[in-house]
Amino acid sequence: MIESARWPAVGKRGQPDDRVRPLRDGPRRARTAHVRPHPSRIRGVHQHVRAARKLAQGGLPVTHRALDVADPISVHALKQALEGERRGVDVLINNAAVVLDEDKSVVDVEPEVFPETLRTNVYGPLVLCQAFVPGMVRRRYGRVVNVSSGAGQLSSMKDYAPAYSVSKAALNALTRMFAAAARGANVLVNAADPGWVRTDMGGPRAPRSIAQGADTIVWLATLPDAGPTGGFYHDRKPIPW
Repeated sequence: MIESARWPAVGKRGQPDDRVRPLRDGPRRARTAHVRPHPSRIRGVHQHVRAARKLAQGGLPVTHRALDVADPISVHALKQALEGERRGVDVLINNAAVVLDEDKSVVDVEPEVFPETLRTNVYGPLVLCQAFVPGMVRRRYGRVVNVSSGAGQLSSMKDYAPAYSVSKAALNALTRMFAAAARGANVLVNAADPGWVRTDMGGPRAPRSIAQGADTIVWLATLPDAGPTGGFYHDRKPIPW
């Protein structure tokens, strides 16, 4: 997901306020905007509007904006709106994702699931990074966190959710590419594996809490200027690609 200013309010079809609360101790440079992958899902939008209000009541200057990350027109519209308000994006967390083939094998998954999955999980982050990383480079400050998955690790990849796994491997590749493109400009681009987390996607049987899953994401989003870039992290430790 993306943020419209300095420090993000991020959600993953779960409880975004639990993810953002640790950022209260960080610098407050501007208002933020939480975005959703599919704003047409009214229930989800209402959930995150309420979360933004709750954060604002707690002292965070938060603004909610809806965005369909799979729609380049929607991304362009947000970019134009922010430029019109003279706001830059300093922290971008690409967290929107879908998994449509969890019960499929690579030998029987429908081919059309791949482009549908890639549209949100890969093309979305690509378009968002293309829209906002150049501004980070010009301002010589930026943090990009691509929320990936252990399912995308080539070193241990199995037959789980093939389209989802391929999309996360591709997201890892984009992480390396954008890190290289922005190197030397104080724009740090990294990927995070939050693990199996109790969100709407992860389900109630997942062993990790939202706070545990968010910890490394928040850490990467608030790295100091000398922090790492182009890495893949789980529980704040580098892991193999």
